[in-house]
Amino acid sequence: MIDSLSLRRTFPADARVTRWIAPDGWDHRRFDWAAARPVGRLLFQTGRADVIEKYLEVFAHLVAGGWSVTAFDWRGQGGSGRLLADRHVGHVGEFSVLVEDLRAFWTEWRAEGDGAGGHVLLGHSMGGHLALRAAVEGAVAPDALILVAPMLGLRLPTGPLLGTGIIGLMNALGRGERAIWRAGEKPGLHTRQRNLTHDVERFEDEAYWYGRFPDLALGPPSWGWLRSASRSMRALLRDPRLDRLSIPILMLIAEADRLVDPGCSLRVAARIGAQVERFGPEAAHELLREVDPVRLRALAAIDSSLSGIAA
Repeated sequence: MIDSLSLRRTFPADARVTRWIAPDGWDHRRFDWAAARPVGRLLFQTGRADVIEKYLEVFAHLVAGGWSVTAFDWRGQGGSGRLLADRHVGHVGEFSVLVEDLRAFWTEWRAEGDGAGGHVLLGHSMGGHLALRAAVEGAVAPDALILVAPMLGLRLPTGPLLGTGIIGLMNALGRGERAIWRAGEKPGLHTRQRNLTHDVERFEDEAYWYGRFPDLALGPPSWGWLRSASRSMRALLRDPRLDRLSIPILMLIAEADRLVDPGCSLRVAARIGAQVERFGPEAAHELLREVDPVRLRALAAIDSSLSGIAA
């Protein structure tokens, strides 16, 4: 039996990393890990500044359950082409570009798997926001949607009203492509770990992979990213098509989340009739990289949802 640390820090021999080119020519890094006896296919999309390597342990669990897993690094992060000369600033002009990337990838990926069982889209954090928006806009048509700590509202330290005003002002001053903090102002390592997961070893997996592949690392978001994220979230919540979604949806919500607004997620879950798995103070933002009692409960909820699709 392979131990947890080896799963997290060893790239699986059976997985493939290739390149995917978006319709506009943008280069993306793609990951595929096929199950030996597949019952379906799952497209896993990560959050802001995430990379595929952080979820190898999760992928191993899904593949062992018969799900062939695919993922790609979002435009502007991970091993995909960056958007600014300073490659460490997380930037995007408009989230609609990311939705169009997902639309194009989904269309190609879905065509590759005709007759291969169900097709599921799982998104974490920013990936959850983009997955839900893409489903609402008809850019993707999954057999089921799984949203893990989805970014449907941000927890801004200044509060939503003042925070929105500051974001707008900084963009109006021409600082849209600048990082929201500079070197020396970055939140402490302990604070970041506490915001993401209670599991210190899993938190350190990120530093391990960035140590091996420094080009994968991404720093703070830009003021432009914050503006685009805020616009996209507001537009999604106001979209009347959100209330007409008819696909099975599972939403995993960390009620003590310090990064995204769990209250907003719960309200959206009620609107779309999602099945909800709620976690209390024992869980931070990265539910699938948490301490085992949290992580295993999250995976059990996902397994239960996937079993219905496979059947």
